[in-house]
Amino acid sequence: MALADSDAVELADGRASLVVSPREGAAILRYDALRPGRAPTPLIKPSTGLLKFGSQLLIPWSNRISGGGFEFEGRFHALEPNVEGEPFPLHGDGFQRPWRLTRRTSTEMELVLEDGAIGPYRYHASVRYALEDGALAAVLTVENRATIRLPYGLGFHPWFPRSPRTLLQASARRVWLEDERHLPTAVVSLTSRPDWDFSQAARLPDTWVNNAFEGWDGRASIAQPDDAIMVMVDTVSTLDVFVLYSPARDADFFCFEPVSHTVDAHHTGGLATLEPGGSITAHMRIGWSDL
Repeated sequence: MALADSDAVELADGRASLVVSPREGAAILRYDALRPGRAPTPLIKPSTGLLKFGSQLLIPWSNRISGGGFEFEGRFHALEPNVEGEPFPLHGDGFQRPWRLTRRTSTEMELVLEDGAIGPYRYHASVRYALEDGALAAVLTVENRATIRLPYGLGFHPWFPRSPRTLLQASARRVWLEDERHLPTAVVSLTSRPDWDFSQAARLPDTWVNNAFEGWDGRASIAQPDDAIMVMVDTVSTLDVFVLYSPARDADFFCFEPVSHTVDAHHTGGLATLEPGGSITAHMRIGWSDL
């Protein structure tokens, strides 16, 4: 079978295994810890199909764009909704397109998307996944292939298992409030929302959370006592925002999304302006240790 025809590609290094689907947006289907004498432990929520669980790539932007599009440098660029049931364009189109597997070893793979195209965007993207002593290292790059300057963003969208005893630690300074359309309304200090302050390890709130947190230091930890495992997320400065999606106390998942900008940034700011041929890169590392 040719590399480009693979439905699922697996890596393993003895401490972890990773399964990626080139056809489904280069999404991660599984990422499991391998521990002697135990069944594989899911570090992210295993996929049950596209847009369900696992981890998706977010390019050429993250989250929603309101207003039917955006104005940039005196020109309005229209954008249609791209996800069924969503009134706004969401997460770009990288997760909706097949990628091509260009390189693979037992512990590393690289995939490319050569024809990204949504609204005014025309772009080339690549992602490298590697297992390094059980940790997952991901490097995502997007290059502007349009003939005009455009604002770009990117990020990662992992879904994590959740139990009543799951603890999250992630330090941020501010959080954006949202309205009933899941669009931002105002940014407030976390001192005014102590229930959303994860500077110390804390349980996830019982009620709905779907908010962008600014001023993140790029480090987070997720304690999973039921599995006796700690998951660590690390990024570099490109990704200084995280979006936390946690719908309810009885949900068996939550999303912790390292991204480069807040929700609806095409109208509020924070995107990277790329010249034709310009590019940006994001790094994320997910590691684990025994509790």
